[in-house]
Amino acid sequence: MKIGHIEIFAEDPIASIEFYEKILGFTVEEIQHEKFVWLKLGETQLLLRPGKNKNQTDEYKDSNIGFVFYTSDLNKTKVELEDRGLVFSGTDGSDSCLTFKDPDGNWFQLTDPDHQ
Repeated sequence: MKIGHIEIFAEDPIASIEFYEKILGFTVEEIQHEKFVWLKLGETQLLLRPGKNKNQTDEYKDSNIGFVFYTSDLNKTKVELEDRGLVFSGTDGSDSCLTFKDPDGNWFQLTDPDHQ
């Protein structure tokens, strides 16, 4: 068994393309039925599908799920993402675990797994 893809519910998947493509660097692979957006970053495939995040929280630690991005140069990647418009929300208790949300309130973390 293996993970096929990750589904993230977005109120307006088409509107969310800008965040995932322009800020995070995903590539749009396909748009199905004008509402299902298939994205890819490296080997990871996401599907943005219509829905609502009813579990929005103000802090990463209070969320039900978090998506973690790895980088080998945390400071460089942080600056690059900020230059693209990403606003970091804080940390997960460590300065080496930066947190942020997508437009629908889903939580993400950026970290260098070799320097935690």
